[in-house]
Amino acid sequence: MEFDHVSSILINDLKFSKNSIDKLILLKNSIIEFNKHYNLISKSTESHIWSRHILDSAQLVKYIDFDDEKHLSDFGTGAGFPGIVIAIYNNNPKFHVNLHEKSPVKIKFLSKLLLDIDLKVKIMPGNLKDQKINGDYIVCRAFKKLPEILRISREIAKKPYKIIILKGKSAQEEVDNALKQSSFEYKLFNSMTDKESKVLIIDVLK
Repeated sequence: MEFDHVSSILINDLKFSKNSIDKLILLKNSIIEFNKHYNLISKSTESHIWSRHILDSAQLVKYIDFDDEKHLSDFGTGAGFPGIVIAIYNNNPKFHVNLHEKSPVKIKFLSKLLLDIDLKVKIMPGNLKDQKINGDYIVCRAFKKLPEILRISREIAKKPYKIIILKGKSAQEEVDNALKQSSFEYKLFNSMTDKESKVLIIDVLK
């Protein structure tokens, strides 16, 4: 069973608490219910939501330092991936998670979800380009192309910060193309959920 397998990884490998697993179950159930009427996630991925969406998002906690008073911004969070999953994992009240989303339908879903699971997360509506953020970490999943993510983040975020992006099998090619436009330091790590996918981490210093 997918839940048994993924929850074991979440608890044993990523150190999610039992309480966090309970909240992830509420997240999953809320998405499936809302998805009956609105397209939060692709219907074809509903049966694999634990691996395809939840674990895929959860693996990012390995690359984040939750100990200090820091800010994380999730660009284009949609149904809350990866931002909500990261916020559920976090147990430091001084570590702040902000969800950036411009779709009124998805904002409606996120607002109700945060009340249902009692999660202190700030929703940032509207266009990203009109905002200024204090982000030590910027995360995104299925958002925009890499050059656009870099450009937007440099315009609105206070430096320095890290960008953490979930990418598919073309990750290295995307990085190589982006490097033709601007220089940056990066690392690629193998994804826990797909042998061809990658976690891309970029350090933006200036």
